[in-house]
Amino acid sequence: MEKDELTRHIEELRRKIEYHAHKYYVLDAPEISDFEYDAMFSELLRLEAEHPELDSPTSPTKRVGGAVLDGFREVRHTYPLRSLTDAFSFDEVRAFTARVREEAPDAVFSVEPKIDGLSVSLTYENGVFTVGATRGNGTVGEDVTENLRTVGSIPLSLPEPLSLTVRGEVYMPRETFNRHNARREAEGKPLMANPRNAAAGSLRQLDSRIAASRGLDIFVFNFQGGSLYADMHEPKSHAETLARMEELGFKVLPLKILAGTDEEITAHIEKIGSLRESLSFDIDGAVIKVDSLALRRTLGEGTTTPKWAIAYKYPPERQETKLLDIVTAVGRTGVLTPAAVLEPVRIAGSTVSRATLHNIDFIRERDIRVGDTVIIQKAGDIIPEVVGAVVRKRTGNEKIWNMPETCPSCGEPLVRDDAVDEGGDGDASEGGLVRCINALCPAQRARNIEHFAERAAMDIESLGPSVTALLIDAGLISDAADLYSLCAEDVAALDRMGRKSAENLLAAIEKSKSAGLSRLIYALGIRQVGSVAAAALAERFRTIDAFIAASEEELREVDDIGEVTAALIREYFSEPRNLEYIEKLRAAGVVMEAADSAPTSDRLSGLTFVLTGTLPSMTRGEAQALIQSAGGKVASSVSKKTSYVVAGEAAGSKLDRANALGVPVIDEAALKEMIG
Repeated sequence: MEKDELTRHIEELRRKIEYHAHKYYVLDAPEISDFEYDAMFSELLRLEAEHPELDSPTSPTKRVGGAVLDGFREVRHTYPLRSLTDAFSFDEVRAFTARVREEAPDAVFSVEPKIDGLSVSLTYENGVFTVGATRGNGTVGEDVTENLRTVGSIPLSLPEPLSLTVRGEVYMPRETFNRHNARREAEGKPLMANPRNAAAGSLRQLDSRIAASRGLDIFVFNFQGGSLYADMHEPKSHAETLARMEELGFKVLPLKILAGTDEEITAHIEKIGSLRESLSFDIDGAVIKVDSLALRRTLGEGTTTPKWAIAYKYPPERQETKLLDIVTAVGRTGVLTPAAVLEPVRIAGSTVSRATLHNIDFIRERDIRVGDTVIIQKAGDIIPEVVGAVVRKRTGNEKIWNMPETCPSCGEPLVRDDAVDEGGDGDASEGGLVRCINALCPAQRARNIEHFAERAAMDIESLGPSVTALLIDAGLISDAADLYSLCAEDVAALDRMGRKSAENLLAAIEKSKSAGLSRLIYALGIRQVGSVAAAALAERFRTIDAFIAASEEELREVDDIGEVTAALIREYFSEPRNLEYIEKLRAAGVVMEAADSAPTSDRLSGLTFVLTGTLPSMTRGEAQALIQSAGGKVASSVSKKTSYVVAGEAAGSKLDRANALGVPVIDEAALKEMIG
């Protein structure tokens, strides 16, 4: 085949493949079979391999992945990707529309589903996709261009040579999520928690081939800036930008309408909510935006959120199912936590077969019995929990459940302990704790080692529950200090490990030696000493020896350390085996002093923050370090002196107290923006 003819043939193949990919991924209206599509794709791959001089960065073959990165570089957004103010009632939505109508009485609003995924920006230069970035803190994100190239519904080139930036939400379709989890379960791998986390994790894979295998999709929902038209025509409305982006090949949001009255807005929010279970993707709310772009400019932007949009968050979804059994798990401090074994039920986008029951008092107060029909909800659409029993559906065969009298792990007698705040970071649980006090309990031993390796503790990557169990069962470790005496040969010989995995694990263990005093104190697992309290103790005492020697009175002088926590610290150090454990760590070379560090800025000087819930991209320890690096202070409990509460998913009692005291509540994105 002549060179010119070959070039034309390759270009024609690319054009046909992109056309059929758009029909399949964007329009959901395929015109040819998978076999025909795959045949064209394979031919193009072969021809590009044989003629590399004819390769192109916009070729559809670039969607298969291949680049392996050392890390993600930072990208500063040309157009900030702001978060939205949340509304949890229609009254709040009406208050928002009323404020808008003070500027424009005839304002029209776009009402759209809020896709539950990962927000990204897509930038095109002269019609070619050049940069894709995560939202990050709204100002700076991560460059995930190579992974976004693998998403079939993202056009690699536009039909016109336009330079623009759009914003979209990358998500994992429910069917794809369920398929991946079914395969992972068959392979004995941990299941992915939910489609949102699966999408975020897939998009942040350093190997783009892994991202390509995950079946991600995207909805584009906003024109950020640049030129949508070759003649530089300025669009007048949000609806116009969506229609134009669809013309250019983007997959835009479905289920959107324009509404002029509050009644129309409310009705469409309710309609979207009623469709949640039937959709092929997860949503967690509805977004109400001003349609006029000129009015948006008039209304302007707040510090972290636009004044022209608001997000209505749907209340937790509830379902009924059968409570088949109640089982208990032993935590690292010996507390037994009851969990419900359920007849599987689909709720908020995933199938639930287990849910938390908190403690025995929770079960008693709600008269929950084995065999009951129970109501399940997902707190923050993440954590399944039993709300209560449907008493009217009882048959008489239900059984009252009692806590076991002996530990299910070691068989030792259990004791009642009504202490609260097991996490040590100020989120009190209800009372009614039952505890195994056998320090040699196998379940506690495993949990303590897992806790030692957590990101907020010594941050030993790859040391999860399955690897910990392998090491314990093989007799290689009996406590976390034994990790530092492992040898690669012994670890490599374990089932499913191998030489490379062993070397990576030992490298992570070696790196953890320099984690520092704050992380070490948290890693020890002292009751009620969470990451915030550990940092305060490390700052005050500076060495492990000074910490060990501190009296209860000296401990109580530290911020966030009360009478109960001080007593528990002294109790921990009064046990000879705990002191021996610390000496083993010292002998292994673990750093036991606090590093001298000064804030890198004073942006948060004079401000006190409290952290609660699960943050999107940071542990609480990392958030604390970030705040302190900017001169701020982190406390473990909310008071009138608290400047801000930083709340994530499933925020606990701290959020309730902040609302009661009128303390401002912000999210992770707002915190990062404050720090700059």
